[in-house]
Amino acid sequence: MKNFGLRTFILLAFSILFFSFSKSKKRKIVKRTSIGIKINSSLTSALVKDNPYYIIIDKSDYELKVYDEEGWYATYPVVFGSNDLNDKYMEGDKKTPEGHFKVLLKKIHPQWGPELLLDFPNQESIKKFNERQSRGLIPRTARIGSGIAIHATRPQEEWTVDYFQNWTDGCVSLKYSEAKDLYSYIPSGTPVTIQK
Repeated sequence: MKNFGLRTFILLAFSILFFSFSKSKKRKIVKRTSIGIKINSSLTSALVKDNPYYIIIDKSDYELKVYDEEGWYATYPVVFGSNDLNDKYMEGDKKTPEGHFKVLLKKIHPQWGPELLLDFPNQESIKKFNERQSRGLIPRTARIGSGIAIHATRPQEEWTVDYFQNWTDGCVSLKYSEAKDLYSYIPSGTPVTIQK
């Protein structure tokens, strides 16, 4: 009887440890600079001499990857708006848009610091919005929205990225410390693809 209680206690302790570690999924920045996966020619043509970078954000993997002319350069864990990772349909749905964008402006936001403002809505976004509206998928009174950016968490809220807490209004958010790193070398005009 004593052994049964001890075995039960050990099994319970291991179960608690397993579930507590499996839920936290700590993620960290990964960097590599010279060896990489070669990116395809259509992405390479988007790179210019003064700006060797291209960003691909994969919503299903919760990752922002930076590429340069030699291939993969860095990966940052990110979070989004809604837990529904589908494409943005209209203003207020808290979804992160999918498509091809570029960094329009770099600025320091008063609440979450480093921010890369994207050119949303652009022609591609407007075309999708209009098609969805004409098919009745979006109310006639709906607006497309604006102000989508890649920005930091607040310094004391980096945990939101570790625990996959989608909290923005449709933006892409990374840890404050990692956003400062990204901001330091990504120039305005950098191409950005957001995909699922």
